[in-house]
Amino acid sequence: MEKALSRQKVLLAHLQPSPSPSPSPSLSTSFCAAGDSAAYHREAAFGDDVVIVAAYRTAICKAKRGGFKDTFPDDLLGYVLKAVVEKTNVNPSEVGDIVVGTVLAPGSERAIECRMAAFYAGFPDTVPVRTVNRQCSSGLQAVADIAACIKAGYYDIGVAAGLECMTVNSIKGVPQVNPRVEIFQQARDCLLPMGLTSENVAQRYGVTRKEQDQTAVESHRKAAAARASGKFKDEIIPVITKIVDPKTGAEKAITVSEDDGIRPNSNLAELSKLKPAFKRDGSTTAGNASQVSDGAGAVLLMKRSLAAQKGLPILGVFRSFAAVGVDPAVMGVGPAAAIPAAVKAAGLELNDIDLFEINEAFASQYVYCIKKLELDQEKVNVNGGAIALGHPLGATGARCVGTLLHEMKRRGKDSRFGVISMCIGSGMGAAAVFERGDFVDELCNARKVESNSLLSKDAQAETRGGRHWSAWKQTIKAARDGWRVSGVTMARVVRYSGQNSFDGVRYSGEPIVFAWELMNEPRCASGSAAAILQVNH
Repeated sequence: MEKALSRQKVLLAHLQPSPSPSPSPSLSTSFCAAGDSAAYHREAAFGDDVVIVAAYRTAICKAKRGGFKDTFPDDLLGYVLKAVVEKTNVNPSEVGDIVVGTVLAPGSERAIECRMAAFYAGFPDTVPVRTVNRQCSSGLQAVADIAACIKAGYYDIGVAAGLECMTVNSIKGVPQVNPRVEIFQQARDCLLPMGLTSENVAQRYGVTRKEQDQTAVESHRKAAAARASGKFKDEIIPVITKIVDPKTGAEKAITVSEDDGIRPNSNLAELSKLKPAFKRDGSTTAGNASQVSDGAGAVLLMKRSLAAQKGLPILGVFRSFAAVGVDPAVMGVGPAAAIPAAVKAAGLELNDIDLFEINEAFASQYVYCIKKLELDQEKVNVNGGAIALGHPLGATGARCVGTLLHEMKRRGKDSRFGVISMCIGSGMGAAAVFERGDFVDELCNARKVESNSLLSKDAQAETRGGRHWSAWKQTIKAARDGWRVSGVTMARVVRYSGQNSFDGVRYSGEPIVFAWELMNEPRCASGSAAAILQVNH
């Protein structure tokens, strides 16, 4: 019996989760974590989860004529960097790195501006800053980079941000083109104006002008409703700045706290009058494409265990990221390839995703991706997208994180998993999966099974005698975040190496099985099921 107890102690050491600020007295498990597909498995060592504790952005304003037309890019970034640490009371000196997604500005110049912004925000000189550029996914790439570094153990806290000031930096072509592109068609297609790739998508996949215009109307309608109801107030940081009258040069102090590109009265009749912007007989117009915009966003990430230690509410959990390549001539199809890859990496299926934020670079590619993935449009861009809000290239990914996670928080138990995705110039797509931060799987209807043939003789004897029941209970509680469903049977095993996996703990001796019965669980296929934790000793 002493050997059995010793084995339990070793097992508990590997399964024990990090302390929570509000531990639940009930047994908990994620045995039906991913809905009907049941493919999702949360790791036992969930204290190592990378979580988002804050996500804020500036308003998004029209380039050259909106609220930020006279605002320096580093000022925009400074506001959101300051917000994520001030609103969480995190000491800026604890931040291991700041990564800023940004696209159009020359690399070294923008990197210096980002460093300056960090100082404006109160970060000490010990906190490093770098930029990342994967075109329109740069803000999301920054989030993925910070998450990867935290997971790798390089640091425990990081800030991912995005910045674009399209008033100052406009989209330009490659200044000097290598003649070799003439013998490499896909290399040549990398140089296509984005608007022409939109036309290619519409033509190749049969997306009509009416479908594109209707998408634009819906984007403005949903964004206007979200703004009117105050939804964006959760994510927008007011910016005190100035605006200069172009005729008189007079300066006026203003506070920008709302997106200024939303057109509540957008309608098909008006949009249908707009001429094609990129091709004489095309269907992409200024009305059904994303707006050219200024804006910034920032996301504060850290280990779950550290967030719990600091008593910080968890807004979301970073679950997976994928970047993929597609044909440059139809670069807009990127999300249709990236979303399945990211969802699979998270151990999920598409029907497990409750909300999607898909960047509306162009209505043509947005419509195609919805159709290709057969998504429920009621789940996609529920608060509007880039056609209405605008698309400050490097900032869009960071903006989407805040928009998605705040919406998931509002929806509560009806929204567990969300996806962010966008197409990428030169032919790529990126996507990331997030889980709502306050989601907890409660196993409040579990009861002890007095006799079960699944138990080894040792385990049956000890369970019947009740000598180590509290230890059994702790073991199951420690494994609460790692159960899975197979039909109606829930099982979870972890590997002794400490790397959370599903291929067994192996010491020596006979297997020990712990079993409970789950009664009337609404998310299971039947009224009852045997929940099993098997460990090969």
